[in-house]
Amino acid sequence: MFLWCVLVLVNLVSVDTVANAGVKVRLTQKGLEYGQQIGIASIQQKLKTINVPDISGTEKVDPIGKVQYSFTGIQIVNLGLPKSALGLVPDTGVTLSIDNAYINLHGNWRVKYLRIIKDSGSFDLAVSELTISTTIAVTSDDTGRPTVSMTNCAAAVGNVNVKFHGGASWLYNLFSSFVNKALRNALQKQICPLVADSIADINPHLKTLNVLAKVDQYAEIEYSMVGSPVISNTSIDLGLKGEFYNTGQHKEPPFSPTPFSLPSQDTDMLYFGVSAFTINSAGFVYNRAGALHLYITDDMIPSGSPIRLNTKTFGTFIPQIEKMYPGLMMKLLVKTVKDPLITLEPNNMTVQASGTVTAYAIQPNSTLSPLFVLNLEVSVSTHIYVSELKLTGNMTLNKIDMSLAKTYVGPFQVTSLDNVFKIVLKVAVIPKVNAYLQKGYPLPVIGKMQLVNSQLQVLKDYLLIETDVQFTG
Repeated sequence: MFLWCVLVLVNLVSVDTVANAGVKVRLTQKGLEYGQQIGIASIQQKLKTINVPDISGTEKVDPIGKVQYSFTGIQIVNLGLPKSALGLVPDTGVTLSIDNAYINLHGNWRVKYLRIIKDSGSFDLAVSELTISTTIAVTSDDTGRPTVSMTNCAAAVGNVNVKFHGGASWLYNLFSSFVNKALRNALQKQICPLVADSIADINPHLKTLNVLAKVDQYAEIEYSMVGSPVISNTSIDLGLKGEFYNTGQHKEPPFSPTPFSLPSQDTDMLYFGVSAFTINSAGFVYNRAGALHLYITDDMIPSGSPIRLNTKTFGTFIPQIEKMYPGLMMKLLVKTVKDPLITLEPNNMTVQASGTVTAYAIQPNSTLSPLFVLNLEVSVSTHIYVSELKLTGNMTLNKIDMSLAKTYVGPFQVTSLDNVFKIVLKVAVIPKVNAYLQKGYPLPVIGKMQLVNSQLQVLKDYLLIETDVQFTG
């Protein structure tokens, strides 16, 4: 896999000029340098497959006459690329240059002259000061994934030194210049095509980008590119859709991404920016799917809690409940009535949710008798962090505000239930939500990519993930 990042990561990045990018990613010079290490090793392996064909022919040598010759079994015994560099050409692509490369080859030679005299031996060929320069373009394919291609390449063989072994020494000078030229041409013809093959080998890896990442039965996230890469002197940026959708139903939410810019940092290999738009699109999708509701029963309340979901406990605060439905267990239905709103401020992520709580008494025949409906306004703080290749988190309750929407048991003071519902939310609802958040939401990744030493900051309108990366296998 060549140029891991130029290209393997290139598929993630940020485009400030693209207004509808929900997720931005920046590949820095440090990331390119890591990719360079992997890429050079890949090119080196590819160049070792150079196949030097057998060379044969006839030369007229005075005073001997015609000399038939052949050079066969030519194989590479050593190849090194000791000096290389990756560079970025703004708005163009990635350049790769290799200097002072060398190739050592070994083969056999054979001659026949004066019709009956034969001679043979072996030879060693040392190629030095080999240079390769190429430019790689990064574009998008029809699936929204990045694709790379070589746009130009030049290879030049510097010095060629041939040493013959065995046979008559006068033959050496005869063939040195000829072998030099023939092998130089054979090598130069194959180098650029092999480099092009090495670059093309990246594309199958780029196609593993999870442009449509499944989250669960309700949702998937689209990470397709929304514009061409933006290449500067120091980084490669792309913009990704970064939007949650109902599985199989791509309906746009009634809001759009707010433009944001990644900070100018380059201490890590890769920077992800996850906008508030992306997170809010999740709320839109789950609310639209009817997934933001929860039935709460008494078995979800810790056994040591003084609050029980029965008419006796609630009768303490609303006496008519116990009078009308004595000795019955209760059930609560908590559900949202509009999309939750996630707000990102420096070091602070909050969720505002509007919903209702409907209380039921459970009759002996399991039918539900409605008791009351409360309007509920809830504020929670959320701690977000990166776990492996996912964005995960947990919530803590800030406050709740309640008002009476409807009663089936007569009027009562809602404030008398404040503490009861705070406890219910803390011990029954929040743990359920956190258990779900722990499953996480997939980040845009490729193949066997791992994030290393990741850190997350909550900034104005977006989450910033700073990380190094590693590829295994």
